[in-house]
Amino acid sequence: MTELGPVAWPPAPIKTDRLVLRESEGRDRAAFIELFASPEVRTYLGCPMPRDELERAVPEVPGRRPGLFVIDLEGSMIGTVTLDRRDAERQGHLRPDVEEAELGYMFLPQAWGCGYAAEACASALDWFADTLPDEPVVLCTQTANKRSMRLAAKLGFTEVERFQEYGAEQWFGVWSSAAPPR
Repeated sequence: MTELGPVAWPPAPIKTDRLVLRESEGRDRAAFIELFASPEVRTYLGCPMPRDELERAVPEVPGRRPGLFVIDLEGSMIGTVTLDRRDAERQGHLRPDVEEAELGYMFLPQAWGCGYAAEACASALDWFADTLPDEPVVLCTQTANKRSMRLAAKLGFTEVERFQEYGAEQWFGVWSSAAPPR
C-alpha cells in the first residue's frame, strides 16, 4: 500500500535551505534509471537492475505516486524520499497488523556526504508531522549500512528491534514528532 490515508497529494513543494522536495516530472526519468541501475545505490537494497530493462520499463514520468518526493538540487533530481505504508506481513512493526508510515530514501552517489539526505528527510518528516500529527514513522535498514544507521540516529529514530531479513541483520527504529529532540 502506498497511500498515506486522507492526505492530499501532491503537496506544495517543500523548500529547504538548499533543496526542493517536489512531485516527479518527466525530466527526472534519467535520474530514476540511474538510481535503480547504480551498484553503489543498490548495495543494501538488492542488486542493481539492468539499465536496458529500466529504459524499457520506466514510464515517461516515473515515481508519480502518493508518498514519493523527488529531491531537487538546483533544478536536477539527486534522489528520492518516500513515506509509504510498511506492509503488515513484513517483520518489524510497532503494533501487529498495522501498516505504519515508513521513511525510505535513495540518493545518487554524487550527492552523498553533503548532508542532503538529512536535510531532505528531516523536511519530509516535519511535513508528515504537520499533516498526520502524532503518527509515528518507522525506518528499517541493514545494520551493515553505516551511512543509513548514522542518518537514522541524526534524524532522531530510536531502535525498536533487530531481525534477520533478506539474508542480513536489519535495524528497525521509530520516530515520533511527540518525542523530545536529542
